[in-house]
Order: sequence, then C-alpha cells, then structure tokens
Amino acid sequence: MTGRSNAAAVLPLTLGLALCGAVLAAAPFLAGGLLVTQHEGDTLHLADLVLRMAEMGQMPHRDFMTPLGIAGLWPIAAFVQAGLGLGHAFLAAQAAVAAVLFLPILRAAQSRLPGGLAWIFGAYVLGMVLALVHGETKPMFSVSMHYNRWAWAMAYVAVALAVLEPLGPRRARLDGALIGVLMAGLGLVKVTYVAALAPALVVALLARRDLRTLGVAVLSGLLVLAVVTALLGPGFWAAYLRDLLTVAGSTTRAAPGDSLGGVLAAPKHIAATLVALATVIFLRQSGRRAEGLALLWLVPAFAYVTYQNYGNDPQWLVLEGLIALALRPEGRISNGFGWPLREALLATGVAALALATGPMVNLLTSPLRHAFVEPSESVPLLSARPQEADLRVIAARVYRVEQKQAADAPGQPFAAYARRGDSGASPRRAAVLNGETLPQCEILMGYDAWFETVAADLTQAGYARSRVLVADLFSALWLYGPFEPVKGAAPWYYGGTPGIAAADHVLVPLCPTGQTRRDEIVTALADAGWRLVEERRTATYILLRPERP
Repeated sequence: MTGRSNAAAVLPLTLGLALCGAVLAAAPFLAGGLLVTQHEGDTLHLADLVLRMAEMGQMPHRDFMTPLGIAGLWPIAAFVQAGLGLGHAFLAAQAAVAAVLFLPILRAAQSRLPGGLAWIFGAYVLGMVLALVHGETKPMFSVSMHYNRWAWAMAYVAVALAVLEPLGPRRARLDGALIGVLMAGLGLVKVTYVAALAPALVVALLARRDLRTLGVAVLSGLLVLAVVTALLGPGFWAAYLRDLLTVAGSTTRAAPGDSLGGVLAAPKHIAATLVALATVIFLRQSGRRAEGLALLWLVPAFAYVTYQNYGNDPQWLVLEGLIALALRPEGRISNGFGWPLREALLATGVAALALATGPMVNLLTSPLRHAFVEPSESVPLLSARPQEADLRVIAARVYRVEQKQAADAPGQPFAAYARRGDSGASPRRAAVLNGETLPQCEILMGYDAWFETVAADLTQAGYARSRVLVADLFSALWLYGPFEPVKGAAPWYYGGTPGIAAADHVLVPLCPTGQTRRDEIVTALADAGWRLVEERRTATYILLRPERP
C-alpha cells in the first residue's frame, strides 16, 4: 500500500487522537489523587528518586545511584517543584510527556500507516504513555516501570519512521530529526532500548537507501546529547555509565522474569516469536525485502527489551501486527507453496494483535478505570508527609505485615534438610555482622508499618536529623521521619557500598524487605574494611556507627 490516497486524513486524525489523549490524561484526576494497588515497593523507590530531585536539588548518578535515566524522573520532579503532590505530579507528568510526543506520534501514524491502522497506532502509543499499569492482564494500578511505557512509546514512533516507507513524499530532515531526538530521549530514559534498537534502525534505513534520513538522525541525536552535556556537565555521562556498569555486574539483581531464551521460546512466548518470524518471511516473499530484513533485526531487539522488563510483556506485538497489515501487497502474489501473501500477512497481523489484546486493553482502560476507584480503603503511602497525601495505597498492603522465614536454618526444625534444599540451586549463605549470623527472614508486605516503627523508635532515641543508611533493598527512611537522605546512596540497592562515606549510621534490619540485598551490603562493607560499631538494638534492627577503614 503506497501513495498519498492511502494515508489517513490529517485533520480528522489530529482531532481524534487529541480527543483520545485528552480523555486518557484527564480521567485519572477525577479520583482526587493517585491510587496504587500493587508494586508499593516500586512506588516507594520512585518517591525516593523524585523527592531527592525536587526537594534536595539532587541529580541522578551524581548525588544518588540509579541506572534509570534522568528523563524518566525529571518531568515528575518538575511538577512536584511546581507545588503538586506526588500523586498529581505523576499524572501531570504523564500528560506532559504525551503532549510532547503528540506531534511525533501524529507524524508516524499519518505518514506511515494507511486508514484505520493510523488510528490504532496513534491511540495505542498515546495510551502507553498515559496508562496506569505496566501491562499484563490484572486490572490493577501501578506506577511501576512507567519509564518502560514512555520508552516503548518513543520506540514505536522511531521504528515506524525508520522501517516503513512514507505514504507520500519523503521528508528526510523531519523524519531524521525525529528519529535522532527520540533515540537520544530513549538513552535518557532507559539505555537498554537504545542498545537493542539502534542497530536495527540503522539496518532499516540502509536497506531503504535512506541515507539522508540516517545522517540527519545521527546529527540530531548527537545535538541532543551535546545540549545535555552542556547543561549537566561531562561528568554526568561518566556517572551514568558507572551506575549502569554497577547494575550490570550486580550479583543480586536477578533477571526480572523469564530468561532471554525463555522470552523467545518459552510456551507463553513461542507464539509471538513464530508470528514475528512468519511475518519476516512473508514480507520478503512479497517483495518487501528491506522491511523484512529490518523486522528480522528487530525481533531479537524486541526480545531483549522484553527480557529486561518485569512481566515480560511483548509490548512490540501491536507494532509488528500493524506493520504486517500495512505492508500487504495490493495484487495477488503467492509464495512457493501457493499461499496468497496478502492473506498470509493479514493472518500474521491479526494474530499479533490478538496475542497483544490482554495487555493492550489493560493499558488503554487503566486511566478510565482509575476515574471510578473507591478510595475509602486507601491511605497515604508517605504517612509522615501530608503534602504527598494524594499518593495513596491499599491500607492492608502496607500495614498488614507478612514475613517469610527460612525453617531449615541452623537451630530451626528442618535444619537437617538444608543441604538437600540447596541441591541444584545456589546455597543460601547467611550474612555475618560482627561475628553474629543474621536471621534468614524477609518482609513480604507491610512497608509502612516497618518504616513507621523504625522511624518512631529512632526519633525517640535521639537520632533525628541523622543520615541513616539502611542496609536493605530500600533506603527511604528519610521519607518517614526527621532524617536526612544519605548522599550517594542507592534508593534501590544494586551492589557495592553506595552512600557509606556520607552516612552517620548504618541500620541493619533483622528482617529486611530484601534479604539478599541486606546480606550483600553487610558483606560488601566488611570486604571494604568498614568497622561497624553497634550503638542500639531492638527487635527490629541493629543500629551501628560506621568507622572508616
């Protein structure tokens, strides 16, 4: 399908997508706040990141450790600085990102996809930006991994512009500038997307012999990076790279779901992989050799991004389905088996969209569902900060404390079976703190109860205004009491001893939210030569004073 006659009419498409985006952006505000019904730990992590930036003027990588890019955090922090509570700031940031991406989305939809496919593309990409769930099929609300949704939206536009020929005249400067800016933006949100997709996009443009677009894309991307360097300094990139390398070398950061091989060939993923490969074959057989080659490169790129994202949703399926439907040949063309390729690509396109239906519907309907939530059983996540009362969670999920404790540890009833339990897996090795073996225990839910208890106890004991580094997955104690955030610490622990040099005290939970993270921090401190002098002990934690090696 080529030619301007096949393109969607610009004005109706513009008005329709604008209305769609406005409804999805405005609907969540009707609830009077942001209700999170899952992934409270991720929400706490986001709050720590954003409030460090908004209130303390801290910068990612320079002042605290995180592998997440600044572009995924700064829009939320900007609205907090403008006076919004964290919940409304998150909703406003999503609306702002959708507004910024609206014209690139419109350009990709109208210039690359015919008729109704342009509407589906535009509505879905806007929906990804404005959704209130990361994907999957549970009708819940979550801010977790919002940056993945924003990144997928940018990737959709860049891929469509690079892989598909324009339906009308080429506009190399415009399309190249959009591709370059979007890829630079992806690097500032989550660098995984750039590493995976950039080679495929280069192949796509070379296969289409669109060297001018490729050149403009490279120059515009470099220009964006130059502006960021001028604003943040060259040290920003060195710090960003250091954080990325720390995460890549982390021993406790397990894969967020299935293995890479599983994302390609596990039973729940194999249908998507086969549909994508069939589309590649049918495109090349129908004469679309450049697009088929580009999609062949994109399949492993999509798989790697999916592997890196929790839930392992193949969010690329909608894009792959639309590409298949858009590139069906006009005439009757058959392959060597006599299969009509127009119908074959129709089949793979419909199959891809069908496989994506569950997560797609969940994403698109989440803002509308949020407008009708009942907040009566919810409470503020950050209970000590009334200005953030618009960020709410289900009370039972943050105050009902549930723990998981090993029953085959030394002294436990099933200690004799510990070696058998380790067969075929990495043996559990309990951490030792000052000669004391720490309990093998982990808190599964009840984060607010834990933080409030510890914050109240430390305040009563005279440790207010102290910089307390929590040896755990989260170090957000400062959000629950009169404490200072530890400069250089990691709001989500990945490895090493970040923040220890600036900490007044180290708090070691006896039952942490992440046992492997607590144990790794304690071990890393000992390996680095730090001496930890015990000052206080309760049934919940041990408080120690770090002394430099």
